[in-house]
Amino acid sequence: MPKLMYQVNLTDEEQKQLSKITKTGKTTAREILHANILLSTADNRPTKLTVKQTAQKNNTSTVTVQKIRQTYATQGLDAALKRKQRQTPPNPSKITGEIQAHIIALACSQPPNGHAKWTLRLLADKAVELNYIDQISHVSVRTVLKKHNMNLI
Repeated sequence: MPKLMYQVNLTDEEQKQLSKITKTGKTTAREILHANILLSTADNRPTKLTVKQTAQKNNTSTVTVQKIRQTYATQGLDAALKRKQRQTPPNPSKITGEIQAHIIALACSQPPNGHAKWTLRLLADKAVELNYIDQISHVSVRTVLKKHNMNLI
């Protein structure tokens, strides 16, 4: 059996913390899985399992077990349990509060000539025509109206 590159030596405090995570079940399934893996493969525990045994016990792959051991050894316990934070923020919505207000005001106004009421497609086309936004789909208009409990009926 090859020597493991990354050592997992849990302190008593870390073992208590991981045991609490696995027993209470108040955290995400991912954290519970990672806690179980760390407890099973800890080098300083008498009931240490191999990577393969741990993977089979937790119904996961050996690569996952090795990655968790590596993360613990290089970055610490919190990094091994929690998800990695995004480096880039998510894309902001193109439909700002001002655009929403324009769409709602349009929906409350009189429909164009030849139409009995506003449709989602008419609202989307009119918002683009009035240069409120470069482009918008009727689905996005529906989302805006639904968010503010507005019906076109």
